[in-house]
Amino acid sequence: MLIRIIYVSTAVGPQTTTMTNSILKTAQAWNSANDITGVLCQGQGVFLQALEGERSVVTKLYSRIYADQRHTNVEMIHCESIQQRRYGKWSMAHVSLSDLDPTTRIDWPEFDPYSITGLLVMACIDDLLAAGTVIEGLDS
Repeated sequence: MLIRIIYVSTAVGPQTTTMTNSILKTAQAWNSANDITGVLCQGQGVFLQALEGERSVVTKLYSRIYADQRHTNVEMIHCESIQQRRYGKWSMAHVSLSDLDPTTRIDWPEFDPYSITGLLVMACIDDLLAAGTVIEGLDS
């Protein structure tokens, strides 16, 4: 059974290029080997991520992500069974949320992923993918 989850979290420290590249390199390798697809929107002090794959594999991955010390306030905001993948083109696409780029800037607190529905957050992710520069990484 395929599922999709979306979670949000708060970065513990600065979201540096080195940290982001480390996350993406690990995610893309592990996700490719385990048939996980998704997108990571990262910046402005938050991580917003959608993951898709077999339920047991996604659950195991989410447990690892939850325990990662680079973020806090990890909250799953959406989980659903799916028939097909929405983000199937990427083992882990990346959209950088920039304070400077109006196409990828999220205006806080107008958009608070901790308090709106997962479907609205997924629509926001889709908008960010459409408007931003997707960095496809190692598996492009």
